[in-house]
Amino acid sequence: MKVCLGTLLAIGLSLGSAAAGSSTMPLAPHRVVYDLSLLSSSSSRGVEAARGRVAFSFTGNSCEGYALTYRQVTVLEGGDIGQRTSDLRTTTFEDGKGASFTFKTESTFSGAPSKLVDGQAERGTGDSLVVRTRAPRRDHFSLDGDVLFPTEHLKRIIAAAKAGERLVEARVFDGSDDGRQIYDTLAIIGRQRGADSVDGLEEAARQEALRNVPRWPVKISYFTREGEGERTPRYQLSFELYENGISRDLVLDYGDFSLKGEMKKLEMLETHPCDTP
Repeated sequence: MKVCLGTLLAIGLSLGSAAAGSSTMPLAPHRVVYDLSLLSSSSSRGVEAARGRVAFSFTGNSCEGYALTYRQVTVLEGGDIGQRTSDLRTTTFEDGKGASFTFKTESTFSGAPSKLVDGQAERGTGDSLVVRTRAPRRDHFSLDGDVLFPTEHLKRIIAAAKAGERLVEARVFDGSDDGRQIYDTLAIIGRQRGADSVDGLEEAARQEALRNVPRWPVKISYFTREGEGERTPRYQLSFELYENGISRDLVLDYGDFSLKGEMKKLEMLETHPCDTP
């Protein structure tokens, strides 16, 4: 099972002039914990039960850059698969202007040897992206095309939501798949939810820091670039996104099964104001 590093961060593409001119609040430094459970399974011989947890920390601003730590532990059970445990640990740092992105991910699956991906991506000339990896092997290569990093992506999707945009497309690089993968993404943004309403919210989402903060339902499909014609998403992510970058009500859809993520804890961290959001 694989999860893109941008799962809890965001989605987006180049926006129209209306969105580009929108003023958004700064992204909020925070720590959040989500409990995972099985939402649905399409195969009677596949996943029958699931549990897990996501722990996520986000700090920084557009002057100093953005640091992220992410851990997801998931246990899947089923008659044919037995019990399988995956553990994904990620740390990233993104330049505040979207010029560079450092990533390190360690993943294990049911006791197998861990897999390490470690590297850095920088903007090259034109639309190129220069990637240097230290693991799983030392390498140096370029990826072509207009590509967004995760936090840059997050800002774009929020600006699009505020501008009333409903569809956002983007090519996203997050360091996954040995640091060589670029995903084509399509985000669908729903109508803004009532900022002053707490009906249906988890206890952790009812705190004062989120009161009156606009939020939108978002669904993102991630596609790999192989093949031509109509493509099936590698996976889909749904969540409710606040203007300050916090997410709740997660759904991780892997095709054969989907997981629900319920916010259990939310801690707002100290902010360090910057001249730009």
